[in-house]
Amino acid sequence: MTLTEKLLARASGKASVQAGDNIWVSADVLMTHDVCGPGTIGVFKREFGKTAKVWDKQKIVIIPDHYIFTADSKSNRNVDILREFAGEQGLPYFYDVIDDPKGHWVYDAVKGNMKRQYGSRYAGVCHAALPAKGHTRPGEVLFGTDSHTCMAGAFNQFATGIGNTDAGFVMGTGKLLIKVPETMHFRLEGKLQPGVMAKDIILHCIGEIGFDGATYRAMQFDGAGIATLSMDDRMTIANMAIEAGGKNAIFEYDARTAEYVDARVKLNGTKASYTPVTRDPNEKFVYELVVDLSQLEPTVACHPDPGQRKKAKEMNQKLDRAYVGSCTGGKTSDFVEFARVLRGKKVVIDTFGVPATPDIVNDLQTTYWGNSTIWQILVDAGVQMTENAGCAACLGGPVDTFGRINKSGINCISATNRNFPGRMGDKESKVFLASPATVAASALTGKVTDPREYLGN
Repeated sequence: MTLTEKLLARASGKASVQAGDNIWVSADVLMTHDVCGPGTIGVFKREFGKTAKVWDKQKIVIIPDHYIFTADSKSNRNVDILREFAGEQGLPYFYDVIDDPKGHWVYDAVKGNMKRQYGSRYAGVCHAALPAKGHTRPGEVLFGTDSHTCMAGAFNQFATGIGNTDAGFVMGTGKLLIKVPETMHFRLEGKLQPGVMAKDIILHCIGEIGFDGATYRAMQFDGAGIATLSMDDRMTIANMAIEAGGKNAIFEYDARTAEYVDARVKLNGTKASYTPVTRDPNEKFVYELVVDLSQLEPTVACHPDPGQRKKAKEMNQKLDRAYVGSCTGGKTSDFVEFARVLRGKKVVIDTFGVPATPDIVNDLQTTYWGNSTIWQILVDAGVQMTENAGCAACLGGPVDTFGRINKSGINCISATNRNFPGRMGDKESKVFLASPATVAASALTGKVTDPREYLGN
């Protein structure tokens, strides 16, 4: 069995499963957020009763993150709905944007988006917050009402996005009927060269198979090259499995996985025990690709989908805007590489930075590089940095969302994960996906630029 098959067999109580089997799977964690949470709660109450209790309050995690820092009243109300439900159910893992459990969330438009507007429990983007708060454990099953839930596959677990109806059913029963996906095998060898990042790995893979090439398939990443990748790197890769249509992504478990998970569960007091899945010698794959990391170059996914791959050095695309942030590109290591290119220089186009979590904001504001913090290096370079960690313009949102594209015809290079028309706002704009390093170099020139031109100087 493949890693995904072994994990699903265990979760269904079977000795073995194979691709195509329909099985009932027990969930270890159900995650929802402010966009889909109210709908999920509505389905749960409609089907199980208005006074019904969730199947296991320790296994439900609710993280408002998508449409938070906006004056839009309906968006603000969604957060209040989550708070009321968490209170009714006594859910311990509701990461509220405010500290008052009886209060109401109201965004202060006068204060604006640059300075912090959240309380002590706010966790930021759900996919980055789940591992940071100790909710991603090897060998477990995670369902989430968001397509990029697959990011948690970096931790050797089966993690996939589901709709509100399925989530409402899981909320009441803890189970879901799943068809076991076929597995595609991506063996990583070698080591990345300077200026090349994990984003370039996944853009290369998607470029090889197409933006629908992994539809309802598992994408298994293993090989000697995995040892050279940080957990941030693995999260970036797993996050974008859905951009090729993947059901899930999954990585091998190793000492680096254990180190990360063990530290987070201890820090946050979440469940500490887990049992990883390991590889079998008789795995059956429907596709195999060997990727020599040392041969990869800075890569860009062009409008209108993530499968439109080109090398940055071969492009001469004019740009109007640059953006670094989201679950895919807003981690501490992403901003470090962003700053590595921008340090001591000035951007020539509007450039926005949105950290994924409050902890990352703190990292950037307290970590010094020479005499300046990383945050200050970016601000000095002309980057508009917001302290309000969240999804922001990654998925558009209300018109007052920080960094949203509200003007027609804008060309934006972004470290986010999706570039379908209208994804970041205006439907006539174009989004080019790239690594934080490539975004930084491009912000310095106003056109798509290979970051290796700015390294080593």
